Amino acid sequence: MGPEALAQVLRPLTDFFKPEEHPDLLVGLSAGDDASVFRLDEQRAVIQTMDFFPPVVDDPRDFGAVAAANAMSDVYAMGGEVSVALNICCFPDDVPAEVLQEILLGGAETVEAAGGVIAGGHTVTDPELKYGLSVLGLVDPRRILTKAGARPGDALVLTKPLGTGITTTALKNRLLGREEIVPTVKSMKRLNREAARLLQLVRTHACTDVTGFSLLGHGLEVADKSGVALQIRASRLPYVDHAEGCAERESFPGGTYRNQKYFDCRVSFASGLPGKLPLILFSPETSGGLLAAVDPSSLESLEEAFRREGEALWVIGEVREGSGISVVA
Repeated sequence: MGPEALAQVLRPLTDFFKPEEHPDLLVGLSAGDDASVFRLDEQRAVIQTMDFFPPVVDDPRDFGAVAAANAMSDVYAMGGEVSVALNICCFPDDVPAEVLQEILLGGAETVEAAGGVIAGGHTVTDPELKYGLSVLGLVDPRRILTKAGARPGDALVLTKPLGTGITTTALKNRLLGREEIVPTVKSMKRLNREAARLLQLVRTHACTDVTGFSLLGHGLEVADKSGVALQIRASRLPYVDHAEGCAERESFPGGTYRNQKYFDCRVSFASGLPGKLPLILFSPETSGGLLAAVDPSSLESLEEAFRREGEALWVIGEVREGSGISVVA
Protein backbone atom coordinates (compact mmCIF):
# COMPACT_ATOMS: atom_id res chain seq x y z
CA MET A 1 0.00 0.00 0.00
CA GLY A 2 1.36 3.43 -0.94
CA PRO A 3 1.97 6.16 1.64
CA GLU A 4 -1.02 8.27 0.61
CA ALA A 5 -3.52 5.38 0.78
CA LEU A 6 -2.02 4.14 4.05
CA ALA A 7 -2.32 7.57 5.66
CA GLN A 8 -5.98 7.75 4.66
CA VAL A 9 -6.77 4.26 5.98
CA LEU A 10 -5.07 4.89 9.32
CA ARG A 11 -6.48 8.38 9.89
CA PRO A 12 -9.60 7.26 11.85
CA LEU A 13 -7.44 5.12 14.16
CA THR A 14 -4.80 7.71 14.97
CA ASP A 15 -6.71 9.20 17.91
CA PHE A 16 -8.92 6.18 18.64
CA PHE A 17 -6.90 5.11 21.69
CA LYS A 18 -6.31 8.06 24.02
CA PRO A 19 -2.68 8.35 25.25
CA GLU A 20 -3.79 9.38 28.73
CA GLU A 21 -5.70 6.10 29.06
CA HIS A 22 -2.63 4.02 28.13
CA PRO A 23 0.35 5.67 29.87
CA ASP A 24 2.61 2.65 29.40
CA LEU A 25 2.24 2.76 25.61
CA LEU A 26 5.37 4.82 24.99
CA VAL A 27 5.24 4.63 21.19
CA GLY A 28 1.94 3.82 19.47
CA LEU A 29 -0.08 4.36 16.34
CA SER A 30 -0.33 8.12 16.76
CA ALA A 31 3.46 8.41 16.79
CA GLY A 32 3.79 6.77 13.35
CA ASP A 33 7.14 5.23 14.24
CA ASP A 34 8.79 1.97 13.15
CA ALA A 35 7.26 -0.18 15.91
CA SER A 36 5.16 0.05 19.04
CA VAL A 37 6.81 0.25 22.47
CA PHE A 38 4.99 -0.77 25.67
CA ARG A 39 6.62 -0.23 29.07
CA LEU A 40 6.71 -3.21 31.44
CA ASP A 41 8.62 -1.51 34.25
CA GLU A 42 11.33 1.09 34.73
CA GLN A 43 14.02 -1.10 33.13
CA ARG A 44 12.12 -2.96 30.40
CA ALA A 45 9.84 -2.13 27.52
CA VAL A 46 8.46 -4.41 24.80
CA ILE A 47 8.93 -3.53 21.12
CA GLN A 48 6.37 -5.14 18.83
CA THR A 49 6.27 -5.13 15.03
CA MET A 50 5.36 -7.29 12.03
CA ASP A 51 6.11 -7.41 8.33
CA PHE A 52 5.61 -9.84 5.45
CA PHE A 53 5.70 -9.69 1.64
CA PRO A 54 5.94 -11.78 -1.57
CA PRO A 55 9.29 -13.21 -2.73
CA VAL A 56 11.88 -10.68 -3.88
CA VAL A 57 14.50 -13.28 -4.87
CA ASP A 58 14.34 -16.72 -6.51
CA ASP A 59 16.03 -18.86 -3.86
CA PRO A 60 13.46 -19.82 -1.18
CA ARG A 61 15.98 -19.97 1.67
CA ASP A 62 17.31 -16.54 0.77
CA PHE A 63 13.76 -15.21 0.60
CA GLY A 64 13.03 -16.50 4.10
CA ALA A 65 16.21 -14.91 5.42
CA VAL A 66 15.53 -11.56 3.74
CA ALA A 67 11.93 -11.44 4.97
CA ALA A 68 13.04 -12.24 8.53
CA ALA A 69 15.84 -9.66 8.51
CA ASN A 70 13.43 -7.05 7.15
CA ALA A 71 10.83 -7.75 9.85
CA MET A 72 13.37 -7.61 12.68
CA SER A 73 14.87 -4.38 11.39
CA ASP A 74 12.14 -2.30 13.04
CA VAL A 75 13.23 -3.58 16.45
CA TYR A 76 16.77 -2.45 15.75
CA ALA A 77 15.57 0.92 14.47
CA MET A 78 13.98 1.46 17.91
CA GLY A 79 17.21 0.53 19.69
CA GLY A 80 16.13 -2.91 20.92
CA GLU A 81 17.08 -6.57 20.73
CA VAL A 82 14.96 -9.34 19.23
CA SER A 83 13.51 -11.87 21.70
CA VAL A 84 10.65 -13.88 20.14
CA ALA A 85 9.20 -14.13 16.63
CA LEU A 86 6.14 -15.79 15.08
CA ASN A 87 5.98 -16.89 11.44
CA ILE A 88 3.38 -15.26 9.16
CA CYS A 89 2.77 -17.57 6.19
CA CYS A 90 0.50 -17.11 3.18
CA PHE A 91 1.20 -20.24 1.15
CA PRO A 92 -0.46 -21.45 -2.10
CA ASP A 93 -1.57 -25.06 -2.33
CA ASP A 94 0.52 -25.73 -5.45
CA VAL A 95 3.95 -24.84 -4.01
CA PRO A 96 5.99 -27.94 -3.07
CA ALA A 97 6.40 -28.55 0.66
CA GLU A 98 10.18 -28.61 0.21
CA VAL A 99 10.14 -25.01 -1.01
CA LEU A 100 8.05 -23.86 1.96
CA GLN A 101 10.37 -25.68 4.34
CA GLU A 102 13.33 -23.82 2.84
CA ILE A 103 11.59 -20.47 3.35
CA LEU A 104 10.92 -21.27 7.01
CA LEU A 105 14.48 -22.51 7.53
CA GLY A 106 15.87 -19.29 6.06
CA GLY A 107 13.73 -17.31 8.49
CA ALA A 108 14.67 -19.52 11.44
CA GLU A 109 18.40 -19.25 10.76
CA THR A 110 18.15 -15.47 10.63
CA VAL A 111 16.17 -15.22 13.87
CA GLU A 112 18.72 -17.51 15.54
CA ALA A 113 21.53 -15.23 14.31
CA ALA A 114 19.66 -12.32 15.91
CA GLY A 115 19.68 -14.09 19.28
CA GLY A 116 15.94 -14.72 19.16
CA VAL A 117 13.68 -17.73 18.88
CA ILE A 118 10.70 -18.61 16.66
CA ALA A 119 7.90 -19.78 18.94
CA GLY A 120 5.14 -20.55 16.43
CA GLY A 121 3.10 -18.73 13.84
CA HIS A 122 0.08 -18.89 11.57
CA THR A 123 -0.47 -20.19 8.04
CA VAL A 124 -3.28 -19.43 5.60
CA THR A 125 -3.86 -20.59 2.04
CA ASP A 126 -3.32 -17.72 -0.37
CA PRO A 127 -2.92 -17.58 -4.18
CA GLU A 128 0.20 -15.41 -3.76
CA LEU A 129 3.04 -16.68 -1.60
CA LYS A 130 4.02 -14.31 1.22
CA TYR A 131 6.19 -14.73 4.31
CA GLY A 132 7.34 -12.65 7.24
CA LEU A 133 7.40 -12.37 11.00
CA SER A 134 5.65 -10.85 13.96
CA VAL A 135 8.53 -9.82 16.20
CA LEU A 136 8.80 -8.98 19.89
CA GLY A 137 11.91 -7.26 21.21
CA LEU A 138 13.09 -5.66 24.43
CA VAL A 139 14.58 -2.24 25.10
CA ASP A 140 15.45 -0.07 28.07
CA PRO A 141 12.65 2.56 28.03
CA ARG A 142 15.27 5.23 28.69
CA ARG A 143 17.16 4.29 25.53
CA ILE A 144 14.42 4.08 22.90
CA LEU A 145 15.34 5.44 19.47
CA THR A 146 12.54 7.12 17.49
CA LYS A 147 12.15 9.23 14.36
CA ALA A 148 11.78 12.34 16.51
CA GLY A 149 14.76 14.04 18.13
CA ALA A 150 17.04 14.96 15.21
CA ARG A 151 18.71 18.32 15.84
CA PRO A 152 20.23 20.94 13.52
CA GLY A 153 23.91 20.18 13.14
CA ASP A 154 23.51 16.40 13.48
CA ALA A 155 25.26 14.17 10.96
CA LEU A 156 23.08 11.87 8.86
CA VAL A 157 24.48 8.34 8.65
CA LEU A 158 23.35 5.28 6.68
CA THR A 159 24.36 1.67 7.41
CA LYS A 160 23.51 -0.15 4.16
CA PRO A 161 23.73 0.71 0.46
CA LEU A 162 20.67 1.70 -1.57
CA GLY A 163 19.16 0.10 -4.66
CA THR A 164 17.79 -3.26 -3.49
CA GLY A 165 14.34 -2.56 -4.93
CA ILE A 166 15.86 -1.60 -8.26
CA THR A 167 18.07 -4.68 -8.62
CA THR A 168 15.42 -7.17 -7.43
CA THR A 169 13.03 -5.65 -9.97
CA ALA A 170 15.75 -6.13 -12.59
CA LEU A 171 16.01 -9.77 -11.55
CA LYS A 172 12.24 -10.24 -12.06
CA ASN A 173 12.49 -8.55 -15.46
CA ARG A 174 15.53 -10.69 -16.40
CA LEU A 175 17.82 -7.71 -16.71
CA LEU A 176 20.09 -9.31 -14.10
CA GLY A 177 20.97 -12.93 -13.41
CA ARG A 178 21.28 -14.74 -10.08
CA GLU A 179 25.03 -14.20 -9.82
CA GLU A 180 24.69 -10.49 -10.44
CA ILE A 181 22.12 -10.16 -7.66
CA VAL A 182 24.36 -11.78 -5.02
CA PRO A 183 25.56 -8.46 -3.50
CA THR A 184 21.95 -7.31 -3.16
CA VAL A 185 20.92 -10.55 -1.43
CA LYS A 186 23.91 -10.32 0.91
CA SER A 187 22.95 -6.77 1.88
CA MET A 188 19.28 -7.64 2.44
CA LYS A 189 20.15 -10.66 4.61
CA ARG A 190 22.53 -8.69 6.82
CA LEU A 191 21.01 -7.79 10.17
CA ASN A 192 20.97 -4.23 11.48
CA ARG A 193 21.69 -5.65 14.94
CA GLU A 194 25.34 -4.63 15.26
CA ALA A 195 24.76 -1.24 13.65
CA ALA A 196 21.99 -0.52 16.17
CA ARG A 197 24.23 -1.56 19.06
CA LEU A 198 26.99 0.77 17.92
CA LEU A 199 24.57 3.66 17.45
CA GLN A 200 23.49 3.19 21.07
CA LEU A 201 27.06 3.78 22.22
CA VAL A 202 27.04 7.41 21.08
CA ARG A 203 24.67 10.36 21.12
CA THR A 204 22.18 9.22 18.49
CA HIS A 205 19.20 11.57 18.45
CA ALA A 206 16.90 9.86 15.92
CA CYS A 207 16.77 6.65 13.92
CA THR A 208 14.65 4.78 11.39
CA ASP A 209 15.19 1.97 8.91
CA VAL A 210 14.97 2.52 5.17
CA THR A 211 12.34 0.24 3.63
CA GLY A 212 9.23 0.60 1.46
CA PHE A 213 8.83 4.38 1.59
CA SER A 214 12.40 4.87 0.27
CA LEU A 215 15.31 6.91 1.63
CA LEU A 216 13.46 10.14 0.95
CA GLY A 217 10.11 8.98 2.35
CA HIS A 218 11.58 7.70 5.59
CA GLY A 219 13.91 10.70 5.74
CA LEU A 220 10.88 12.99 5.56
CA GLU A 221 9.32 11.13 8.48
CA VAL A 222 12.42 11.95 10.53
CA ALA A 223 12.37 15.57 9.36
CA ASP A 224 8.66 16.05 10.07
CA LYS A 225 8.64 14.39 13.49
CA SER A 226 11.81 16.21 14.55
CA GLY A 227 10.77 19.61 13.17
CA VAL A 228 13.94 19.94 11.10
CA ALA A 229 15.23 19.77 7.52
CA LEU A 230 17.57 17.15 6.09
CA GLN A 231 20.24 17.83 3.50
CA ILE A 232 21.42 14.74 1.60
CA ARG A 233 24.64 14.79 -0.43
CA ALA A 234 24.23 12.73 -3.59
CA SER A 235 27.97 12.17 -4.02
CA ARG A 236 28.13 10.33 -0.69
CA LEU A 237 25.29 7.87 -1.31
CA PRO A 238 26.24 4.16 -1.56
CA TYR A 239 24.55 1.70 -3.93
CA VAL A 240 24.50 -2.07 -4.30
CA ASP A 241 26.22 -3.41 -7.41
CA HIS A 242 24.34 -2.78 -10.68
CA ALA A 243 21.73 -0.47 -9.10
CA GLU A 244 22.70 2.64 -11.03
CA GLY A 245 22.95 0.77 -14.33
CA CYS A 246 19.55 -0.83 -13.79
CA ALA A 247 18.09 2.58 -12.98
CA GLU A 248 19.29 3.85 -16.34
CA ARG A 249 17.27 0.98 -17.88
CA GLU A 250 14.12 2.10 -15.97
CA SER A 251 14.15 -0.88 -13.61
CA PHE A 252 12.05 0.72 -10.87
CA PRO A 253 9.53 -1.08 -8.65
CA GLY A 254 5.97 0.23 -8.83
CA GLY A 255 6.18 1.72 -5.35
CA THR A 256 8.75 4.21 -6.66
CA TYR A 257 6.12 6.25 -8.45
CA ARG A 258 3.69 6.16 -5.52
CA ASN A 259 6.44 7.41 -3.24
CA GLN A 260 7.38 10.13 -5.70
CA LYS A 261 3.78 11.31 -6.07
CA TYR A 262 3.25 11.56 -2.32
CA PHE A 263 6.64 12.91 -1.14
CA ASP A 264 7.95 14.90 -4.11
CA CYS A 265 6.43 18.24 -3.07
CA ARG A 266 8.64 18.32 0.04
CA VAL A 267 11.92 17.38 -1.65
CA SER A 268 14.14 19.72 -3.67
CA PHE A 269 16.92 18.57 -6.01
CA ALA A 270 19.87 20.74 -6.93
CA SER A 271 20.48 21.36 -10.62
CA GLY A 272 23.03 19.21 -12.39
CA LEU A 273 22.27 15.96 -10.57
CA PRO A 274 21.93 12.71 -12.57
CA GLY A 275 18.54 12.47 -14.25
CA LYS A 276 17.55 9.16 -12.65
CA LEU A 277 18.62 10.15 -9.15
CA PRO A 278 15.16 11.26 -7.92
CA LEU A 279 13.62 7.92 -8.90
CA ILE A 280 16.49 6.02 -7.29
CA LEU A 281 15.95 7.88 -4.02
CA PHE A 282 12.17 7.37 -4.15
CA SER A 283 12.54 3.62 -4.80
CA PRO A 284 11.43 1.19 -2.07
CA GLU A 285 14.17 -0.71 -0.30
CA THR A 286 13.89 -4.20 1.16
CA SER A 287 15.69 -4.81 4.46
CA GLY A 288 17.56 -1.55 4.05
CA GLY A 289 19.93 0.10 6.48
CA LEU A 290 19.43 2.36 9.45
CA LEU A 291 19.23 6.10 8.82
CA ALA A 292 20.30 7.96 11.95
CA ALA A 293 20.91 11.50 13.14
CA VAL A 294 24.06 11.57 15.27
CA ASP A 295 25.49 14.39 17.35
CA PRO A 296 28.52 15.75 15.45
CA SER A 297 30.68 15.41 18.55
CA SER A 298 30.07 11.64 18.41
CA LEU A 299 30.72 11.14 14.70
CA GLU A 300 34.44 10.41 14.84
CA SER A 301 34.07 7.81 17.59
CA LEU A 302 31.11 6.25 15.78
CA GLU A 303 33.05 5.91 12.54
CA GLU A 304 35.95 4.35 14.42
CA ALA A 305 33.62 1.88 16.15
CA PHE A 306 32.07 0.83 12.84
CA ARG A 307 35.53 0.35 11.29
CA ARG A 308 36.70 -1.67 14.28
CA GLU A 309 33.71 -4.01 14.10
CA GLY A 310 33.83 -4.37 10.32
CA GLU A 311 30.47 -2.65 9.86
CA ALA A 312 29.65 -0.32 6.97
CA LEU A 313 28.76 3.32 7.63
CA TRP A 314 28.29 6.27 5.29
CA VAL A 315 27.90 9.92 6.32
CA ILE A 316 25.36 11.06 3.72
CA GLY A 317 24.35 14.53 4.90
CA GLU A 318 23.36 16.67 7.80
CA VAL A 319 20.38 18.00 9.72
CA ARG A 320 19.49 21.67 9.32
CA GLU A 321 16.89 24.11 10.51
CA GLY A 322 13.72 24.26 8.40
CA SER A 323 11.59 21.52 6.90
CA GLY A 324 11.65 18.96 4.11
CA ILE A 325 14.67 17.49 2.34
CA SER A 326 17.15 19.03 -0.07
CA VAL A 327 19.37 16.80 -2.22
CA VAL A 328 22.62 18.48 -3.30
CA ALA A 329 25.73 17.34 -5.11
